Amino acid sequence: MKKRFTTPTRRAEALDRLRNLKMARSSHRYVRGSTDKFYEWLDALEHGAMPEGPAIWICGDCHVGNLGPLANHAGQVEVQIRDLDQTVIGNPAIDLVRLSLSLASAFRGFDLPGVTTARMLEQVMAGYRHAFDPAFDITVDLAAPKPVLGAVRRSRNANWQTLAKERIEDTSPRIPLGKRFWPLSASERSEMKAMAQSEAVRALVTMLHSRESDAAVRLVDGAYWVKGCSSLGRLRYAALLEIAPCKGDAPDYCLLDIKQAVTAVAPVVTGRPMPRQAGQRVLAGARQLSPHLGKRMLAGRFQNKAVFIRELLPQDLKLELEQLNERKALQTAFYLAAVVGKAHSRQMDAATRAAWLADISATRSRRIDAPSWLWTHTVNLLAIHEKAYLEHCRRYALAL
Repeated sequence: MKKRFTTPTRRAEALDRLRNLKMARSSHRYVRGSTDKFYEWLDALEHGAMPEGPAIWICGDCHVGNLGPLANHAGQVEVQIRDLDQTVIGNPAIDLVRLSLSLASAFRGFDLPGVTTARMLEQVMAGYRHAFDPAFDITVDLAAPKPVLGAVRRSRNANWQTLAKERIEDTSPRIPLGKRFWPLSASERSEMKAMAQSEAVRALVTMLHSRESDAAVRLVDGAYWVKGCSSLGRLRYAALLEIAPCKGDAPDYCLLDIKQAVTAVAPVVTGRPMPRQAGQRVLAGARQLSPHLGKRMLAGRFQNKAVFIRELLPQDLKLELEQLNERKALQTAFYLAAVVGKAHSRQMDAATRAAWLADISATRSRRIDAPSWLWTHTVNLLAIHEKAYLEHCRRYALAL
C-alpha cells in the first residue's frame, strides 16, 4: 500500500476502478457520480421547455448528498449547500431539476410507490416557492423535518473526537493509511508542509473564535484522500495541522480538505463576469450560495493544479437519507427545496424574486401542483438515468 499508489498513473487507475464500483452499488450513487452525463442528457432534451431564470450563482450539482449541516466560524449550524465544484452563474431552474432527479432516484430506492414522484415534485415546488414568499425571513434558519433534524442535532453536538472518527477513523493526531487514505509522494508532502506554514492558511485556520489569530501552525500529517464518486480521479488531500496552544493549554488540531478545482460542466449564462480560475470560481459561488462554508474557504494551487481549501469542522456533515415512509419523504423534499430556494433568493432583489416566482409557476401541470417542465424533465431524465445505470452495471460486471 505504501508504495503502490504514490504515482499519478497508478493512482488514476485505482481511482477509476473504485469510482466504477461505487457508482454501480446503487442507482442513487450513480446520480451523484454522473454529473457530466446529467448535462449531456439535459442538453438532449427538448429545448425551450425550461424557464430561463435570472443569472445568479447556482450549485450546478444540486443532489441530496451535496446538502447538509455546516458551521460558520462562530460555530452556528445551518443546512446549506456543501459542495460547490460545479458552481457557475447560470439558470436556477437547473438546480431544481437536478434536486428533483436526485430525490426521485432516492425515493425509488425506498420502494415507495410511483405516485410519490408526482407528490415529491409538488413539495419541491412548494418548498422552493416558500423561500420566495415576501414574508420569508432570509436571516432565520428553516425548521428541519425529522429525517434531517437528527443530522442537525448530531452536527451541533459534534466535537474534535466526532470529526476524527467520522473523517479519519482515529482520534489520535495522525492520519491512518488504508482504503480511505493513501501515502503522499515526497514532493506532495514537501508542498503540503510549505502550504501549512503559509500566511493564507494560518489566517484561514485561526479565524475560529476559540483560536489565537497569531498562533503558529504546523503540518502533523497528510495523505491522499479517497473520497466520494464525484471527486474520484481528481486531486484530493487531507492535511492534519497543529495550532499552537495558548499558554498552558493542550494543542488544537484541524483537518484541511484540499480539493482540485476543475472546469465546470454546468452551462454558464453569458454577460456576467465570473472568475476564470477554477478555484476562485468555486470560492465566489460558495460565498453567495453557502455563506457558512464560503467564508471558511481559500483558493490556491497545489501540484500545479487549481485547488480550493477548507477546514473541515466537526459540525460539517453530509446529509444521508435513510429509509423513509412517504410522509417523511415529502417533508424532506419540501425542506431541501426550501434550502436551495433560500440560497437562490438571497441573491435577488424583491422585483427579481417576484418575477422568477411567476415564471416558474406559469406552466403548471393539470394534474399535479408543479410546473409541467419540471415534471417532464424529471421523468425523462429518470428514465434515461435508469438505463444508463444498468448499462454501467453491465460494463462493470463484465470488467470484473
